[in-house]
Amino acid sequence: MTPLSDRGFEPVPVDPSPKLGEPLFLDGLDRGGPSASPFLAADVGGTHARIGLVMPDAQGGRPDILAYKNYRCADHGSLADILGVFCRDHGVHPQALVLACAGFVERGAVVNDNLAWPVVLERLRIEGGFASVDVLNDFQAFAHAIGQVDRDSTTVIVDGVADPNGAVAVLGPGTGLGAALWLPGSPARVLHTEAGQMELAVRPGIEQAIRAELGPVDGYVSYEHVLSGPGLLRLYRALASVRGVSATCADPSEITAMALAGMDALAMETVDHFCRWLGAFCGDVAVAFSASGGVCLAGGFLARLASVLRAGPFTERFLDKGVMRSFLNRTPVFVVEHGRLGVLGAANWRLGL
Repeated sequence: MTPLSDRGFEPVPVDPSPKLGEPLFLDGLDRGGPSASPFLAADVGGTHARIGLVMPDAQGGRPDILAYKNYRCADHGSLADILGVFCRDHGVHPQALVLACAGFVERGAVVNDNLAWPVVLERLRIEGGFASVDVLNDFQAFAHAIGQVDRDSTTVIVDGVADPNGAVAVLGPGTGLGAALWLPGSPARVLHTEAGQMELAVRPGIEQAIRAELGPVDGYVSYEHVLSGPGLLRLYRALASVRGVSATCADPSEITAMALAGMDALAMETVDHFCRWLGAFCGDVAVAFSASGGVCLAGGFLARLASVLRAGPFTERFLDKGVMRSFLNRTPVFVVEHGRLGVLGAANWRLGL
């Protein structure tokens, strides 16, 4: 069982699993160096598959996204189907694919319960007609693109002064809870983590009551179990049970919309608790990894919650870490709509940037 993480350059077979973070050269061919040919970069989650046609820039070798499209996974029978549609629509058929995806690789397949369909890498190579398929973690890909984020397009949640030589934590709830770390250096490095699997920390009172509804009191509940799209729905239903009221919202987007509109008290309280736990999680990760460069929050629905995060209880729970409060007071937190970030980061990773 191998987490998708940082890169290596040796060809590896489909079975057993690749070593930590090695690109998977399914045809056994050594790439040698960054190719000047166009390739596909894909960022695949439980809800969306974002596909880009990428060409290395002739001057600096940086990726130039020639074409890009976002697909709903539920509308297609497989990832190969989506890639086929993209290639037909753009009249191209690159020989290489780099895939950013949450989960881990086991016996040649991406293991992630949140994906809409199985992703078996050898089958994907054959059905897609690719010579090679590389794979990395989705938040690892986001971290590889963090240096190219336009700061004017970000929303600051917690003010601070980023240390230009400090690590940056890249975190975000989506279908799961992703976490990676950008480490400064020459060259910079990216570390994939499973920080979202840390145990949910609760405080006395209402949080303990909610936690009791989420699973056995003497059992394990992860941050991801709450801090994700599916987790928001679990939290809403658990809080409804604690309050003894009906849970009328059917999905996370409805909860978010009703909370932002101020139309549902239960939805509003749910989002409040979500923000508290997200602040606590971000503070824990920032302290654990000394992320003095800041915390970047990326994820499908966080951009819509930016005003709530800034005005609500997120900041206090982020800062409330005892003797580490002074450190966190200097650590900025900002939200970025990830959009093409995963595609760009996957392309950077493949090109060794």
